[in-house]
Amino acid sequence: MINAKQCRAARAWLGWSQDELAERASCARRTIAAFEQEKSVPFDRTLRDIQRALEDAGIVFLMDGTRGIGLREGLADLAGN
Repeated sequence: MINAKQCRAARAWLGWSQDELAERASCARRTIAAFEQEKSVPFDRTLRDIQRALEDAGIVFLMDGTRGIGLREGLADLAGN
């Protein structure tokens, strides 16, 4: 699953506020804030919802096993589609 740095970067890439991500992931803004500040890690289900919301917007997370190492836009986005 994604880590806090990937979440912050993906949200910034998309130009989303914490409120917008929280709405799209159906969770509380304080959950996003605490995760991005590395104060807490959401429950697995909530973390999957956050990741899915970002992926649905075109973000592709780069992983090394279970460790998040980066992100990029989806190929369709890179091609201008």
